[in-house]
Amino acid sequence: MGFRPYVHALATGLGLSGHVTNTPEGVVAEVEGDPADVAAFRARIAAEAPPLARVESVETTSVSASGGSGFAIVPSRAGGEVRTLVPPDTATCDDCLRELADPADRRHLHPFLTCTHCGPRFTIVTGLPYDRAHTTMAGFPLCPDCAREYEDPTDRRFHAQPVACPKCGPRLRLVVGRDGSPSAAYAGTGPVPGLAADPVTGPAADPAGDPVTAARRMLAAGAILAVKGLGGYHLACDATNSSAVAELRARKARGDKPFALMASDLADVEPLVHLGRAERELLTGRVRPVVLLRRRATPPRSGIVPAPEVAPGSPDLGVMLPYTPLHHLLLGLGAAERPPGPRLLVMTSGNLSGEPIVTDDTDALTRLAGLADAWLLHDRPIHVPCDDSVVRVCDGEPLVLRRSRGYAPLPVTLPVEVVPTLAVGGDLKNVCCLGRGRKAWLSAHIGDLDSLATQQALASAERQLESVTGVEPGLLAVDRHPAYRSTRWAARHAAGSPVVPVQHHHAHIAAAMAENGLDGSSPVFGVAFDGTGYGLDGAVWGGEFLLADYTGFTRFAHLAYVPLPGGDAAVRRPYRMALAHLHAAGIPADPALPSVACCPPAELRVIQRQLARGLNCVPTSSMGRLFDAVASLAGIRHVVGYEAQAAVELEAAALRAPEAEEDARYAFRLVAPRPGLPLGADPAPLLAAVADDVRAGTPSALVAARFHHAVARLVHRVCAAARDELDVRTVALTGGVFANTVLSSACARALGEDGFTVLRHRLVPPNDGGLALGQLVVAGRVTEERAQAPGGDGGPDSGA
Repeated sequence: MGFRPYVHALATGLGLSGHVTNTPEGVVAEVEGDPADVAAFRARIAAEAPPLARVESVETTSVSASGGSGFAIVPSRAGGEVRTLVPPDTATCDDCLRELADPADRRHLHPFLTCTHCGPRFTIVTGLPYDRAHTTMAGFPLCPDCAREYEDPTDRRFHAQPVACPKCGPRLRLVVGRDGSPSAAYAGTGPVPGLAADPVTGPAADPAGDPVTAARRMLAAGAILAVKGLGGYHLACDATNSSAVAELRARKARGDKPFALMASDLADVEPLVHLGRAERELLTGRVRPVVLLRRRATPPRSGIVPAPEVAPGSPDLGVMLPYTPLHHLLLGLGAAERPPGPRLLVMTSGNLSGEPIVTDDTDALTRLAGLADAWLLHDRPIHVPCDDSVVRVCDGEPLVLRRSRGYAPLPVTLPVEVVPTLAVGGDLKNVCCLGRGRKAWLSAHIGDLDSLATQQALASAERQLESVTGVEPGLLAVDRHPAYRSTRWAARHAAGSPVVPVQHHHAHIAAAMAENGLDGSSPVFGVAFDGTGYGLDGAVWGGEFLLADYTGFTRFAHLAYVPLPGGDAAVRRPYRMALAHLHAAGIPADPALPSVACCPPAELRVIQRQLARGLNCVPTSSMGRLFDAVASLAGIRHVVGYEAQAAVELEAAALRAPEAEEDARYAFRLVAPRPGLPLGADPAPLLAAVADDVRAGTPSALVAARFHHAVARLVHRVCAAARDELDVRTVALTGGVFANTVLSSACARALGEDGFTVLRHRLVPPNDGGLALGQLVVAGRVTEERAQAPGGDGGPDSGA
């Protein structure tokens, strides 16, 4: 990150002598000189730190003067407690881009140029302290020119560990097809220049020998390429080519799940989507995540327009801008010296469905063989897998949906002390988290733990986090669901350490509290809406109103239970949830309703028997499943191909609705079963209104908008009841349903206008990608009991 070179320049500029070195505990500098200059050094060292540096604290100690002269960077020191923060990977800086485009520069068109301000970091680190010897660049000896820059205190690459050039590597190559020629899906005709013989290994003097030139030709002709990036492989194709996008969708068996796009620059996406200040900053900043952007109502008729197959049914386009030199080259930088190519690419994770992202070259050539026509790869190993981060903007603020490249492994500062703890997260969108003291380190996105490969990726991610943080956990935190793969993994790897279960929605609320800096001394009222979470009564929870702090929670209210007919089958087929909700509400299964009409008659008879007899029907309070049911009742989505598809399309429909007044018929009935039990929010009146409107031919967009308003009114009403009864005025909105910006904005606006303090997620996702942070704080929080009896588990959910 250039901190030692920065210290060198600061000290020499002030006329100070001494030295600076890297240690696992952090950067240590010793300076001596005029007292005023030493004081200036102390005042400026954190304030003027380089762009990638994150200065957590500055500690000073007086030592005896040694009387030396000059200032030096001395070799790094090993040993001691690890306190250094490994920086995340960072997008190519403007200075490097200028060199990349400059024909007179020795790094002109070099796909791996970098400096102290940009480039790979976390994904290449193999150990600490952070030196070239502890990165995957260790196998690339510096050429004389790079060595001279590396040792020059005035150079931008002074002690830049990933420094590279065409002479010293890394090197790019293109491998095509299984027999040296494009596969049948590749739409080109005749041989591709530079591909007829051996794999292309340039860059060479002949443009035809340049792998980027050949790759651009293949992309322009409709090929699908596996492109090795910072944290893994992408699968890329021309996003404006319907045939290529459809072929990639079929090969990945992706259903209708949207693809991410990589655009050459902002000008190419401005005609397609709405861009505010926050969106522009995310797209052009150092992180460069995939940003979910609202589509314009009327797409352009000309220019660069993505194929309909890119994101069918989605109100958003997921867009990122190039963040490596190779990306810039693929998208046209230096195009005057190369043939034309696409300016808008699909860039999706290079993996088989349900598996982690591919990082190893040999694996890529085998596991992606059925997906790619060619592989654009290089010889710099990837040590840490790291998918692209995903962010959207809600009410002008970033809302992280996947915290990975560009964010990991930066720590989250905790408002309470925790003992050394490992939290393993959940089974979906898995992320693990290590914590110690007031720091929590979350891994990069791991994925759904359905496959052995992803479970192995969890183990690797945990080992990597331990190596870069020095945290040796003596306590494990898990989801309370006994059948979760993450829970079972923790039990197998506990090695005698206590394993503390934390209820799913309690963890969501605790994560929101922790990232918003609450110490837990006062409870908050948590609204936790998602698809599924194991309840203390054995039911599937997901529409929860909990009074919570870090020690436990009380269930104040919840969405009324309905049967979940067939378990996961009801999740995959929202029409089954619609039938269950109709049954629970006492509404006849009218064939005029889309949910009834789309259900095969034989299946309908089975479901009706199931519901009548309660066979294979676990009760659920899930708000996510209610969204599914309404999406099906409104005729929007009956069968899903990816998680939350029905809810996403219901939100999209609500966005299309004209500005409409709220409809009082769309309401929940609050039911108090008996004293001491939580309130039940019965959606029967709302469902009756939905059914009436659908039968009357009301547009689905209006039904969707009225439903969103009704859920927001429910949240406000229950929070107001809790304030009256419990005197609680801080509300946390959490859970995957609150990735829905229409709902999140409506809830926050109504609560804010009524005087509530509203906590929402900004640093970690509201979905299960943030679950581990909450588990960590609930299970690992230092209490008086734990301080007196180290190793006690504290029983965070006991009696809740």
